[in-house]
Amino acid sequence: MALAPLAAVAAVAAHDLLQKRHALLRNFPVIGHGRYLLEAIGPELRQYIVASNDEERPFSRDQRRWVYASSKLQNNYFGFGTDNDLEHGTGNVILHHKTFGRSPASHGHPAQEAWLPCGKVLGGPRGRAAAFRPESVVNISAMSFGSLSGAAIEALNRGAALAGCLHNTGEGAVSPYHRKGGELVFQVGTAYFGCRDEAGRFSLDRLKELVDSAPVRALEIKLSQGAKPGLGGVLPAAKVSAEIAATRGIREGEDCISPPRHTEFSDVDSLLDFAERLADATGLPVGLKSAVGDLGFWRDLADAMQNTGRGLDFITIDGGEGGTGAAPLIFSDAVSLPFRLGFARMYAIFAERGIQDDIVFVGAGKLGLPDNAMIAFALGVDMVNVGREAMLAVGCIQAQKCHTDECPTGVATQNAWLSHGLDPALKSVRVANYLRTLRRDLLKVAEVCGVEHPAMVGPGDAEVLDTLTAGRSLREVYGYQPGWGVPSQSDQDTLVRLMRSHDEAEVAVEGPPETQA
Repeated sequence: MALAPLAAVAAVAAHDLLQKRHALLRNFPVIGHGRYLLEAIGPELRQYIVASNDEERPFSRDQRRWVYASSKLQNNYFGFGTDNDLEHGTGNVILHHKTFGRSPASHGHPAQEAWLPCGKVLGGPRGRAAAFRPESVVNISAMSFGSLSGAAIEALNRGAALAGCLHNTGEGAVSPYHRKGGELVFQVGTAYFGCRDEAGRFSLDRLKELVDSAPVRALEIKLSQGAKPGLGGVLPAAKVSAEIAATRGIREGEDCISPPRHTEFSDVDSLLDFAERLADATGLPVGLKSAVGDLGFWRDLADAMQNTGRGLDFITIDGGEGGTGAAPLIFSDAVSLPFRLGFARMYAIFAERGIQDDIVFVGAGKLGLPDNAMIAFALGVDMVNVGREAMLAVGCIQAQKCHTDECPTGVATQNAWLSHGLDPALKSVRVANYLRTLRRDLLKVAEVCGVEHPAMVGPGDAEVLDTLTAGRSLREVYGYQPGWGVPSQSDQDTLVRLMRSHDEAEVAVEGPPETQA
């Protein structure tokens, strides 16, 4: 028995010396395996031992800690000053607080009570039959059942219901896990999952059946996503279970292909025809989701909306920072503009034509952190979608194994053993806590900036620091004209009325502080 370990080592050494795939192992048998072990656990070593609080990407330790603490209603404050390098770093964004603001500091609500409705009525300007005002400016981004486990989708949907948020289905259609109480934005992807016929073509009848059977509040035509714009995708056959096949309307055990482009339209004119067709058939608001690259498309779209009477009710811009979708490195690093630049250029095109107030602008791409979200609002978004941050609230540890089906926390996997460890009931509460806390922090920062709502913070209320001694406002950086980036006066008046009436109702219910038990 004592010789067994030596025999095992000798066997490994013999294998290493005889194999020809790895020169390192032939030259350094046995001990060469240590290099591959360290490489395999490199992300964990950096995450827990090497990286500082503010340097790891895509989400730093501080950012993850804020999400985790918020989801558990723990202390999410940070002591002893900022980790940001304000002395030598460039690109830091600073919000301008006001000593005397018009907003009374009345929002002393805990996270559970933070209420932030959208300033615009989704579908209102175009007279959609089912137009509505979203109750939350923070909503859950598009993540499909298939890319995420059923348990994770259920936790997100239940959390959205608890927090009064919308939950985007992603292009993988509406699964049983999307039907746990949360209201949905149904994404119409290039493969038309959930609304396709037996041949894989778009079916309006199937879409109407789906809308009638699920709590769908809006439809989103997906053109591209920040992680891999224009690339399409494949869900390997091994992952296409009977449940996924039934949800998507495909065959079990076969590769599931998402084409790079739609077949129902091929230019701006036919895109708008398709959008109007969906709206007429369902009565729902219709929008699109896209990353930003070539600006010619956006100019053509804005011109057509301005001149033809057809249009979109909302536009979701996804940043090129990437997201939950796995992609080739060049797509993650170098295809499509990062959110701030892409959104600002797109927004300017619609603002130059004076039609920005008729569209609800939605931002996505690391906007589930309060500072990033506030800059997005200052640039003109009306709502933000959160994806990876919501995954962190569910339990993601940034293992970065989303594309391997080996997610250790059961979030981004179809492995039954791994996903069984995720308790949807418990995690849904954490998702709701995180969403409410984010809303509360946005509300508090808006008050500090002197207004009642984060959408009323404009590009003149924040600046980018070029150095410790010089900075430029967002208005200067992105070339915004006066009035851009903030709601119309009528929408601002509506927001003020909504926010103040809510506060008055809260005071009436609670009574003066001295009378409370």
